[in-house]
Amino acid sequence: MKQDMLEKIEIPEGVSVFFDEFVTVKGPKGEAKKKLFNPFLSIKQEGKDIVISAKKATKREKKLIFTFRAHLKNMIKGVVDPWIYKMKICTGHFPMNVSMQGNKLVVKNFLGEKVPRTLEIKQGVKVAVQDKDVIVESFDKDLAGNVASDIELLLTVKGRDLRKFQDGIYIVSKAGKEVAK
Repeated sequence: MKQDMLEKIEIPEGVSVFFDEFVTVKGPKGEAKKKLFNPFLSIKQEGKDIVISAKKATKREKKLIFTFRAHLKNMIKGVVDPWIYKMKICTGHFPMNVSMQGNKLVVKNFLGEKVPRTLEIKQGVKVAVQDKDVIVESFDKDLAGNVASDIELLLTVKGRDLRKFQDGIYIVSKAGKEVAK
């Protein structure tokens, strides 16, 4: 059944939102941009709220309203308090050396390999290596998650028994969720 839908998101103090081709959210920790467009949905600012609305919304448009609401909440939270992924360096066979060189993560001696594995870090993400921990921090939840995933995939073990060779860098806690202890 089609019905009118209206969702409101409160804008906290110190955060500003701009609407043009992209939705831009600026805050004390950074600036997040995302293209949120649907011809049947309206996104606008009314006072201290962001209003997402649709007239005679179908089931698909209702789903999009809630998706846009989730994206906007994540953008607002990220510019106020950045998203942090904590990762653990696990070595069982060869002592692995992990370091940052400029905007590249360099892993030396992974499973005894002579050639270091490198990963270029995307713009807008900070990566810090502290002893046996790697911390990925960003104001954009998607970017932080993608970089953490790329770091895990960088150290994929091939041609060995995965039950025995469990070396790598693994996500221990995601932004807002505990994964492992």
